[in-house]
Amino acid sequence: MKNILVTGGAGFLGSHICTLLLQNNYKLTIVDSLINSSLGVIRKIEKLSLPNNINSSNKLKFVQADLRDYKSIKNIFEEAKLKNCPFDGVIHLAGLKSASESVDLPLLYWDTNLIGSINLFKIMDSYNCKTIIFSSSASIYGLSNKLPFKEENIVKPISPYGNTKSVIEKLLNDLYKSSESSWKIVCLRYFNPIGAHPSGEIGEDPNDQPNNIFPLLVKVAQGKISKFKIYGNDWPTKDGTPLRDYIHVMDLAKAHFLAFEYLEKNGNQYLEMNIGTGKGTSVFELIKIFQEVNQVEIPYIYEDRRKGDTAVVYADNLLARKILNWRPERSIEEMCRDGWNWQLKNPNGYGDNL
Repeated sequence: MKNILVTGGAGFLGSHICTLLLQNNYKLTIVDSLINSSLGVIRKIEKLSLPNNINSSNKLKFVQADLRDYKSIKNIFEEAKLKNCPFDGVIHLAGLKSASESVDLPLLYWDTNLIGSINLFKIMDSYNCKTIIFSSSASIYGLSNKLPFKEENIVKPISPYGNTKSVIEKLLNDLYKSSESSWKIVCLRYFNPIGAHPSGEIGEDPNDQPNNIFPLLVKVAQGKISKFKIYGNDWPTKDGTPLRDYIHVMDLAKAHFLAFEYLEKNGNQYLEMNIGTGKGTSVFELIKIFQEVNQVEIPYIYEDRRKGDTAVVYADNLLARKILNWRPERSIEEMCRDGWNWQLKNPNGYGDNL
């Protein structure tokens, strides 16, 4: 049974990834600061993945810690070593993730995302744990006008958040290239994960004011926000609204599972891969589909374009298809249905599960 450390495992993406890994007989330690997640999700992960396992603590452990706390993270690795169950690898998801917020708080983003990652990599190296999947982002491509976005596109982020992702990728590449290196590394560049687990047990529940499009859409459907804001209706797209590559969070989770399986079977390497559907959906189309699938109304208004936005973003996912044999399997309709189902079953998010 492989033993993996998942940083940020209590978050939106992490909870779905952990659920899938546990269902495939992995042993996990989740480390999360809970800055933008909830302890309630751990119980949900256990419910979905270990419903009949009376010794679930042997397969899933949670530690509340911040990666910037070097001593606490080192203690996690030391404890695993003392129990003769060292980590076989790490899935590194932890970090702050709002591009717009990062513009106002660059020091916080650099400190959290970069210093936390450096601490993690130092400790991994000292414990000879050199297999890692890193949560990167399509935001590193910046305002590239080459479509679809390919891994060889120019990396030129336009936000501090994107800069941190780009720099961490470069650091991991340096580790791979270092003398006598034995690192196995995959950087997965996400596009726009939305939706939720089809059971409705886990989903996206930001602790602070949501910045991503889907939680905002859901809050308008709930009546918690009066109108959904569309930033620009004069973009060079078929309906004038920005077009993005939305991917179901469960398809994203499967990419991590397949990436880890791939690294286990292959030698030392460094890979960068896009994880998206390869299809674009406009903001207006997303609203229309959400309304039709869920039989709800989404009032909306148009606002001025936001600085740094671009008209069209979608992935070339051929590399992930070829190397990982990964395929996006769920439609935009399923993303909308599953995301709303989560909200209907959990109107207060994880607040009722603490």
